[in-house]
Parts: sequence; structure tokens; C-alpha cells
Amino acid sequence: MDNTFGHVFRLTTWGESHGPALGGTIDGCPAGIALSEEDIQRELDLRRPGQSAAGTTSRKESDKVRLLSGVFGGVTTGTPIAFIIENQNQHSNDYEQLANVFRPGHADYTFHAKYNGIRDWRGGGRSSGRETVSRVAGGAIALALLKKLNIKVNAFTCEYGGVAAPLTDCEGANDRLFFAPDDGIVDKWRVLTEEAVSQQNTIGGVVQIEATGVPAGLGEPVFDKLDAILAQAIMSIGTVKAVEIGDGMAAARLSGAQNNDAMTGLNEFASNHAGGILGGISNGQPIIIRGWVKPIASIPLQQNTVDTQGNSITINIKGRHDVSAIPRIVPVMKAMTALVLADFVLRQESKRWLRSNED
Repeated sequence: MDNTFGHVFRLTTWGESHGPALGGTIDGCPAGIALSEEDIQRELDLRRPGQSAAGTTSRKESDKVRLLSGVFGGVTTGTPIAFIIENQNQHSNDYEQLANVFRPGHADYTFHAKYNGIRDWRGGGRSSGRETVSRVAGGAIALALLKKLNIKVNAFTCEYGGVAAPLTDCEGANDRLFFAPDDGIVDKWRVLTEEAVSQQNTIGGVVQIEATGVPAGLGEPVFDKLDAILAQAIMSIGTVKAVEIGDGMAAARLSGAQNNDAMTGLNEFASNHAGGILGGISNGQPIIIRGWVKPIASIPLQQNTVDTQGNSITINIKGRHDVSAIPRIVPVMKAMTALVLADFVLRQESKRWLRSNED
């Protein structure tokens, strides 16, 4: 499996849902970036369960991060930054009945097909949503680099269970349940959650990420377009099924005159239909991304499927599961966006260094 993401600023992750620990290594981070375990823990705590009134997994994990290398005296040293997050509350016996069964909507069958019938069936192993804890830790390191450059990444839920939220206070989303961008929508989303729990079902939603302070010029003009790599990063998260940049699908319904962002000066635009990216390169405007999240596949309702021998069976999935990937996926999308931007910042900086040393 390809477990490394990035070119210059690179995150490599490891670990399974029910193994002893998960972790990762950041390579390519410059020296002198202020960083502590508390900085990483702050982002990890946003991903932990218990952030909505009902419907989150009862699995209790502290997700306590421990830095193993690459930081000394409160700053990065320029060497690989290794971190580990131990699993503490695995209930692997919840999955024993599923060892030879393909759960609907999961990666069980595809892992079985890819790895010749060998897979870790405990909670989905490497395909579990728990894998994202390493992404959030790595993303926190990327955020520390971006902070020094005055680049800010914010993420919030803009739609949940088919009910869209007014975007009245996106900056305050971290302080609300569901990472909601509006006070009034919280109770409506809470009711949707409680209804899904009572029906033994799950729901999806849409997360919006906004990056501000991004300079013009990040991205490559052909295969490594900034929006292409951002889409790859967000789509690499297990429950994401679609990505939009800027107006996204709505742009296909506009005319050219409506969709074009007129320039009113250098680095000044009258609108931002493009979502901050033109020709695969940042234009200095806020970068706007939306990730569309499918409902969690683990539901306790009876479902039809087959076992590893192809025999038809019915199953009821047990275990501890969220009613939705939202809100816990929100900091994951934020982290992946930060990783992309940190990588492209350093890629662009290397080009400047080469140009400045040509003579």
C-alpha cells in the first residue's frame, strides 16, 4: 500500500484500528517551527468522540499523542518528526462473527480481493476510520508550518442529513456541536441524529474547508494542479464520495459571463466562483473546498450479504459506531488540506531557491 502522502512535506502513516497503536512520520518539515505535543493534541481532541448529543461511538480513546523525534526545545529540528498514538479500548471480539463475512458498504471484499484473502477484520483494520487519527496528527504539524506563514485553514459542516446550514459564523464552528457554522442549526441537526439512532440508521453530510492567506502561485500547471491534489487528499478519506472546488457542480449551470471572476486589481477579484484556484494554481483568494460524506456503512439493521465462500447470509453488525462520520471527519479534512498546502508551499520555495542560485 502507498502509505506516504506529499512530495517535499511528506506524511507516512501506519497502524490498524485494533492494533497496539497508530502513528506516523513527517519528513521534510523545516527546522525552527514552533511545535509541541499540546499543539498536536489540540487537533486530535477535535476528532475524538462525544462532540454531538447522541450517536457517537462508545469507544473511549484518549488519543494521547507522544512525539518520538524531530522536536527539541519546543521547535522542529529539520529531522523526521515521529509520533505515536496508542490504542487503549479495542473490543476485537465484537468482530469475530464477521471474520469470514463481507459487510455491505465496507472495504471487506475489496481488501479480500486485493490481498489474496488476507485482511485484518478487526474493525476494518487499515480501512477503519480510526486510521485518520494519524492524518490529524500529521496535519497539526502542517498547520504549525502554515501558521508561521499566516495561512489559516478552517473547516465546518455546511450540510447534515440533507439539511443545509446558513453560513453565518464559520469562524466559530469549532465551538459548536457538529462544527456548525450557525447557532440555530444545531438543534435541528441534533434531532436528525436522534432520529437516526432510534431508526438504527446512519446519515451523511457535507464539509466545507476554507484556506485563507494562501499566496498566489502554488500548484503545478498540468498533472499536479493544486485543486487536483486537494481533491485527491480529500477523496483519500474513507467516507468521502465527492469533492467540489469553488462553485463546483453549480458552475456547470452558469454561463461564462456569470462564472468568470473579474479582476479589479493585482490580487483583487470581484467574486470567487473559482474557489481560489485558476489553471491549477492558487490566485491569492480564499481556497474553498467541499467534501461530500456518505452515511456510515456500519448499521445494526439486518442486511443481506455473502461470506468468503459466496454463500448468501444475513447479518446484523454489532460493535461501537458513529451515526455519521460528521462531525469527527471535519478535522480530518482540515488536516489533509493543511498537508497539501504545506507541501506546495515548500515545493514553491524550492523553485525560488533554485532561481536565486542560478547565477
